[in-house]
Amino acid sequence: MKPGYYLLLLVFILTLGCNQQSYNKTASGIKTTIDSTVVEIQFFTPGIVRVIKSLPGETVEKKSLSVIKEAEKVSFKVSESDNIISLVSDVLTVNLNSKTGTVSYLSASGDALLSEKAGSAAFTPFNDAGNETYSVKQSFSLNPDEAIYGLGILQNGKMSQRNQQVHMVQNNTWDFSTFFQSVKGYGIFWDNYSPTDFTDNEAGTEFASEVGDCIDYYFMYGENADGVVAQIRKLTGKVPMFPLWTYGFWQSRERYKTQDETVGVVEKYRELGVPLDGIIQDWQYWGDNYQWNGMSFLNPGFPEPQKFVDDVHQLNAHLIISIWSSFGPETPQYKELDEKGMLMNFQTWPQSGKEGWPPDMNYPSGVRVYDPFNPEARDIYWKYLNEGLFSLGIDGWWMDSTEPDHLDFKPEDFDNKTYLGSFRKVRNAFPLETVKGVYEHQRKVSSDKRVFILTRSGFAGQQRYGSNVWSGDLYSSWDALRNQIPAGLNFTLTGNPNFNSDIGGFFAGAYNKSWNDGTAASNPLFQELYVRWLQYGVFTPMMRSHGTDLKREIYYFGKQGEPIYDAIASAINLRYSLLPYIYTTSWNVTNNNSSFMRALVMDFPTDKSVWNMNNEYMFGQSLLVAPVLNAQYTPEKILKGDEMSGWNKGSAKTKEGYPLIDFTEVKSSLVYLPAGTAWYDFWTNEKFDGGQEISKETTINTTPLYVKAGAILPIGPKVQYATEKTWDNLEIRIYEGADGEFTLYEDENDNYNYEKGVYSTISFNWNDADKTLTIGKRNGEFPGMLAERNFNIVLASKNKAKGNEIASQPDKIATYSGEEIVVGF
Repeated sequence: MKPGYYLLLLVFILTLGCNQQSYNKTASGIKTTIDSTVVEIQFFTPGIVRVIKSLPGETVEKKSLSVIKEAEKVSFKVSESDNIISLVSDVLTVNLNSKTGTVSYLSASGDALLSEKAGSAAFTPFNDAGNETYSVKQSFSLNPDEAIYGLGILQNGKMSQRNQQVHMVQNNTWDFSTFFQSVKGYGIFWDNYSPTDFTDNEAGTEFASEVGDCIDYYFMYGENADGVVAQIRKLTGKVPMFPLWTYGFWQSRERYKTQDETVGVVEKYRELGVPLDGIIQDWQYWGDNYQWNGMSFLNPGFPEPQKFVDDVHQLNAHLIISIWSSFGPETPQYKELDEKGMLMNFQTWPQSGKEGWPPDMNYPSGVRVYDPFNPEARDIYWKYLNEGLFSLGIDGWWMDSTEPDHLDFKPEDFDNKTYLGSFRKVRNAFPLETVKGVYEHQRKVSSDKRVFILTRSGFAGQQRYGSNVWSGDLYSSWDALRNQIPAGLNFTLTGNPNFNSDIGGFFAGAYNKSWNDGTAASNPLFQELYVRWLQYGVFTPMMRSHGTDLKREIYYFGKQGEPIYDAIASAINLRYSLLPYIYTTSWNVTNNNSSFMRALVMDFPTDKSVWNMNNEYMFGQSLLVAPVLNAQYTPEKILKGDEMSGWNKGSAKTKEGYPLIDFTEVKSSLVYLPAGTAWYDFWTNEKFDGGQEISKETTINTTPLYVKAGAILPIGPKVQYATEKTWDNLEIRIYEGADGEFTLYEDENDNYNYEKGVYSTISFNWNDADKTLTIGKRNGEFPGMLAERNFNIVLASKNKAKGNEIASQPDKIATYSGEEIVVGF
């Protein structure tokens, strides 16, 4: 045998050893163990990757509450070189360092997107109500100037969520989703429901959760903000459509005490000719606190429930009603759930069986929160809701306290057992599961009425359950109003487009002469705040006036011809004129993963001036909203007692003891117009170049509103409720200066037939060079569809000072019967 044979054999053996893989390839990715941590990387789609980390020997069986998508069959390649295991799809490259365990992400073009911080994955032993598990955390390394958005509804006034720590436990006014997205076009969903700390500082960007059998997160790349929103919805669920009427104006109060009072509000709006589509019945229609959330009308003020509902409907309005996540001890729900061990034990609202504040704990209410994680408990909840309320024809649900209220907190409260383990383990997903129960049950029994849920808390994935989340029981202040803009925008950027707030703030008693005398409606300090909040509310997915301490109906603020009354009426009428635009936007949210409220970074990512802008936003694709967020006529400070008498001494006239303010006086507000497009003032049609700050003249009746060049904006008829008139003579406004397109969506306005393709779309395309508008062939059909109609076409640049008033003389009238037509100018 030749002497070199053994040397060649040794080289072959060593080479074979070097080529052995340090990982196992799976159907969707790889699995390996690095430094005593099991790391599994799974492609869910070419652009979505799941990373699971656990300890060797631990059995991890986790079914996500938020993620409903199953992993697709993704084509990917795996290679290893210099301690880097690379997984490559058509969209992403995922690199795993086989020495440090660090995972990093690159785009298909090789751009670095995100990297885990080396050595930051941590498992700390934790005893969870007798179950030995772990606390888990993972850190990431972001670029110093990288803006990130999301995390939920945060009342911190911040647009970008860098440089802060947030303790994420659902509460009344802060709603959390463990998700953020970056201006670089990627998103991270930390799939954990226990109390979690989000921390961003020089050391890194970290999620740290109190309970977790494993580290479990999803990385998704969408290239831009809309793309990331589409990815998180692909992962956690699409957004169903709400009925057209839900986009009208809603009036509410804490609370209407009789059915006659509730119906009387609707009657008064009809008498005044002020549009209204929804009225909300708040709590205690069920009786006292021992009958809390009984889901039946036991209060003597509501003696004829069916008549109550019918009376509202006969006035062409809709009724939603308060239901909770807890039950009083005298309710049949409580008794059935308690017998089956489906109630939890911790302090919740209301604590006392007696009304009044503070609660009289000599008479504890005994109210307890139910376990929505238990499918049988959700069945029981719906059984009583269906029999007691849905059977009456009530149109939707105001699901209050879905975080839920947790008062006098004690750490051991989290030891309460749920169907899925300790309350601690699933705490933040409570709103997701309780809303799920109502949505899924109603869908099973009816397709004629779309599910509409107004609720006080939300979590990742809740957008799939027909819920609109409001920002909780805020105190009435200018700071609170200012905070709503970034709160709603960040919530939208988590993938949930449906956000609203109590217009005027919930607790307004500080504006009364005495705490609960209701005089705030005459107080110019509150009047100014309320009008500006209402004007902002025009451009949210739900326009809803609600609060306590005073009556908020328009007629308590004055009468027609007075500045405050007229400003309120004008805002409501503006909302109704935009319904064709809003309803089409709703379709785009459902069908194209769009959003109602759009942070400016979504549409103008190259303009760094807007990356952290927290006081302006787009509403739909065409409208730039810059609400007046600072007092212009009154002090922002809430004045009390003798302070009030000394304020505004120059005013000789008073009304109910308050100085009269000239709200018609012209003021001004600064507005930044994003670069890259021209803009039209909605009220005057004056044109401006983008990339500059301008001063807009305002009165109490004007909020700065701008339309993007190239926009095609449909304006609806003047109505008293959303479906009063057909859209057979829509005004179509063309804003010249760029090519533009708009697709008008129409359907039966309610029911789920749209899911079966029962709807129509009409496309409008503006060619700016040729000055032609092409109205495309109608696609689809539905019962009641207009066979023929007119479109009244207006060139905005040639028509001044139109605002939301329909032009009396359009530039062209196009008669349309479903076939393509071209209109030239």
